[in-house]
Amino acid sequence: MYNSSPYDPNLAYPTTHAATSVGTDPVAAAVLIGLALTFLLVFALVAYAVYAFLLGRIFKKAGVPQWAAWVPVYSNWKLLELGGQQGFWAVLALIPVVNIASLVFIYIAMYHVGRKLGKEDWFVLLAIFLPIVWLIWLGFDESTWPHNKKHAAKHTAKTHHKHTKKPAAS
Repeated sequence: MYNSSPYDPNLAYPTTHAATSVGTDPVAAAVLIGLALTFLLVFALVAYAVYAFLLGRIFKKAGVPQWAAWVPVYSNWKLLELGGQQGFWAVLALIPVVNIASLVFIYIAMYHVGRKLGKEDWFVLLAIFLPIVWLIWLGFDESTWPHNKKHAAKHTAKTHHKHTKKPAAS
């Protein structure tokens, strides 16, 4: 006969029949972890694509080739240079602890990029706390890079000069 009581007289301590495992199927857990990692990977790729697209728009204003925004370390190198900082901080950003100092120089560069595009001093706060807003704002506003105004004027003068006919020599 089966004893359904939690107390077994043959044991020194009363027992309960509670399961000690969580009852999770290992295959289900593996699938769940796989789905979570896939979601994170897709999210990271989409976030990087948005970042590179917007940074490319800023690079275009500054006269830097847009493809440079799609190259992981090189894009930060060019951003640092546009902001008047040494580009090697982009490589140092890969080293733990040193990356904190590198981040400070990236923020300084973002400050200078914002200033060159005619933004106020407070605008760097967007770069620090809401970088996606900073990128969207600078990528889509009508601001122009300071040297591009001169470059555009020279380009227009050269183009105009090429298309005007020279008087025929007599």
